[in-house]
Formats: sequence, structure tokens, C-alpha cells
Amino acid sequence: MLMSTQATRYAYQLLDLRAGGGQTRPLSQDAGLRLADGYAIAKSIHDIRIAQGEIMVGRKLAFTNRTIWPRYGLEDPIPTPLWAPMFDTTVRYAHHNRGVQSLAGAVQPRIEPELVFRLGKTPPQDATVEDIADCIEWMAHGFEIVVCPYPSWKFEAADAIAAFGLHGTLIVGDQIQMTAGSRRHLDEVLAGASVSVSCDGKLLAAGFGDTVMESPVHALWHLHEVLKTQPEFPPLTAGEIITTGTWTDAHPVAPGQTWVSAFSGISLPGLTISFVK
Repeated sequence: MLMSTQATRYAYQLLDLRAGGGQTRPLSQDAGLRLADGYAIAKSIHDIRIAQGEIMVGRKLAFTNRTIWPRYGLEDPIPTPLWAPMFDTTVRYAHHNRGVQSLAGAVQPRIEPELVFRLGKTPPQDATVEDIADCIEWMAHGFEIVVCPYPSWKFEAADAIAAFGLHGTLIVGDQIQMTAGSRRHLDEVLAGASVSVSCDGKLLAAGFGDTVMESPVHALWHLHEVLKTQPEFPPLTAGEIITTGTWTDAHPVAPGQTWVSAFSGISLPGLTISFVK
């Protein structure tokens, strides 16, 4: 386990790189980081950002889509879903599901179509998947812009955790308020839904809800379970926003492009986002 002083050094290094749009070799190449070390660095970053006035508004899940695990990891494939805190400075909302997003300062940006939840209630300690669904206040479609300070997107799992979970910006579409009826069987409904993603009129990707740990609701339950083993972080609480992971592989995005998504199998509007410098 990293000493707290070393974790803090890495935290400031990554914060400086993020602010300056810089890159570095993966930390694991020098330190042999384990998953717990990545979370220790993430905790230091969390504390620094809170001290600087940022507000934690939720969490992002990463690598919940098992189909992309073999594509990432320098020595070994990514072995498990990861998570990282999200702050008010990186979450924004698209008006009527349309928006313009700057990529200024984004390092190697890629785009991911995701499902976003807001918790209206704090989940009970022993929550089942059904209990987790009952805690959801609203759901929305989101585009997450992921960024990577490691050249060519090559890293180990601990590196990804330390580097903000590779989170850049989350763009959230119109929210669908949940009811007792819509929460019922939400896990299965989302598992059977699909999304298509186009760039400048060309279809680039399609994905299904069941690739996200069987369902985005199940991914949220998994996060709840993981946090029970990490007492250094706060548990899920009412008011948090959770983005549950990509339904497709992440695709490079560049200024001048317009990306459009559409859903099937669920009444959820897509997003249209244009990117500028």
C-alpha cells in the first residue's frame, strides 16, 4: 500500500497534468501500483479538490462493459469495474438534449454513451438490486467525455483509477422522472434496450444495456457493494448522480464533429452534441 505522502505526491502530479493538458508515463511502470494504491491516490485527489472548493456530486463507473476489458491494460486486461468521484466542475446538462461542448484542454478525448441515475433515497446497507432501483429518482442519457494522461491510452487498472477514472466531462440529457411503476423491472427493461451512436451522419457504434454488468441498475448495485469495502470513501447517498458506464467502446472525438445517439427498447431521448475547440 502506498504511503499517504506518496499518494499525495501522485495526486498533485495528476492534478497538475489535468490543469495543463499534459501526459505522463503510467504510474504503475515506476511504482507497481495495485488497485488499492489507485484508490489511495483517488482519495487524496478527492480531499484536495474538496479543500479547493469543488463539490462532489456523484460517481462515475468505468469498465462496466465487459466486452472492452481485453482492449485495455498494459500487462493484463482490466479485471473489474472501477469508479471515481465526480465534481460539479465536470458535470453539465444539455438543454432539450442538444448542446455544444468545448474540447479545450481535453487530453486524447473519447466519447461514451451512458445511462445516468440520480438517487432520491440513500440505499440501505443490505440493498438488493430491487432496493437500488427503488432509490432512483430519475434517469437520463449521458455522453461522458473520457480523457487519458497516459500516451496511446495504455495503462493498468490502478493508473485509470488514479487518473480520475479517466473522467473528463459528463453531459446529461433530459431527465425521466421515475415512478413506482417505471422502477418495477427496470433492471430487465434496461438490459433489453439498445443505443446507436453516429458522428456527422455516419453510424459508428451500437450497444446494449446488458453489456453493462447485465444492466445499468446492476452496475449501480455493484458500486454500492464495492463502497462497503472502502470505508475511506462515503457511501452512496441521496442526491448523488451516477453514470454507469459505456454501452459501446469509447471513440475518439474531435472539434468540428457532431455526435448523435438514439435508443431502442426504452422511451429515452438521445443526445445531439457538437464539439468545438
